[in-house]
Amino acid sequence: MSLKKPEEIFNFTATSDDCIKCGKCIPVCTIHQINPDETTSPRGFIDLLGAYQRGQLELDKNAKDIFESCFLCTNCVDVCPNSLPTDMVIEEVRADIADKYGIAWFKRGFFFLLRHRKIMDFVMKFGFMFKTCALAEDSKGRGLRARFSLPMMKKDRLIPSMMKTSFLNTYPEEIPAPEQKQKNPRVAIFIGCLGNYNYEGIGNGLVEILGKLNIDIFIPKDQLCCGAPAYFTGDVSSVEYMTKKNIEYFESFMDECDAMLIPEATCSAMVKHDWQVFFKNHDMPDWEARAKKVGEKIHMATVWLHDNTNLKEMLEEKGKRFDEVVTYHDPCHARKVQGIYEEPRNLLAPNYPMVEMSDPNRCCGFGGVTMQTEKFHFAEAAGKPKAAMIEETKAHYVSAECSACRVQISESMNNAGVETIFKNPLELIAEALR
Repeated sequence: MSLKKPEEIFNFTATSDDCIKCGKCIPVCTIHQINPDETTSPRGFIDLLGAYQRGQLELDKNAKDIFESCFLCTNCVDVCPNSLPTDMVIEEVRADIADKYGIAWFKRGFFFLLRHRKIMDFVMKFGFMFKTCALAEDSKGRGLRARFSLPMMKKDRLIPSMMKTSFLNTYPEEIPAPEQKQKNPRVAIFIGCLGNYNYEGIGNGLVEILGKLNIDIFIPKDQLCCGAPAYFTGDVSSVEYMTKKNIEYFESFMDECDAMLIPEATCSAMVKHDWQVFFKNHDMPDWEARAKKVGEKIHMATVWLHDNTNLKEMLEEKGKRFDEVVTYHDPCHARKVQGIYEEPRNLLAPNYPMVEMSDPNRCCGFGGVTMQTEKFHFAEAAGKPKAAMIEETKAHYVSAECSACRVQISESMNNAGVETIFKNPLELIAEALR
């Protein structure tokens, strides 16, 4: 299908005209905090986009560099008195950038793997077998260190570890609850790519928790990536392919499930929010409606567990108290996009001493594939304040329901010499139930 160009659907000029230049977005903007230039501020982005649609700005390499410098953290949207969708317009103009300049070979290769699960399985299995050739296990168990510089990756950079067998290939499709009653709740799991291939404790923890709650589990084996990495990069064809394939697949089983749980903030926000935005901006109302319908049963894992089960009461009755202090980081795609704040904390508090960092809402600086590769110096700069905040808490664990944040925060703590270990809240909750 030939998509309409984003500027034909999304009115950049109207968004630009609605900006009242109040400046409330400036202090909270992640890129402006580390690169204080008016052009790389939310109102700067919006002005440039308006000029671009009016034909007053050429999409040259300088403009490309500016529009690719946004972290898409949505801090600006959160404080804007007019709720201007700065993140959305930048996501859409990146499609134009991709059309004009192409997408780097390593990104194209990555998105190809995300579209083809079996090939990705083989590549990750191969990577696990030969990882010690180029990578070494970090002494803290937080990931792998590069032994030497690789393309787009400097020596000693921390990257996620690799699982011998992916989550989707570890478990059967159906996992009945330990105790079969007349009508057990039944939930599906959408695991996310990092949870599937790198952080095995997330999926294992969720399966363990659901078993303790006597809930039937369905693991849809043909699920693809949610499309977020491609969406934030401007690869429209990959986004369209993965979203449509997933929606068609979800529709085949969603009526038989009470919910689908996603233990990842970015994946959850993409599926519940950005799929609808994508189809709306590209004039596909039928698909927008289908995305909305499947999204009604999709939830962040801790939120559904908090609101629909007696998990909190079980944790309180267990009475297990750990000495290890936990501090919680709010992923941008959880707190700002989905309004999730209290639920994961409420599930951790019965068993772990909790200490808040000075600004748990501050973006960690992950920023997407481009930020983690071609603009990694920005990611490094944005990560330093977050690592310092975590160190101030003296916490043993920092927790967040987002593996993208895990990648970034682990790297930032590694660079700063911070001893704290990152755990998804589901891993900590599962430990409390044992």
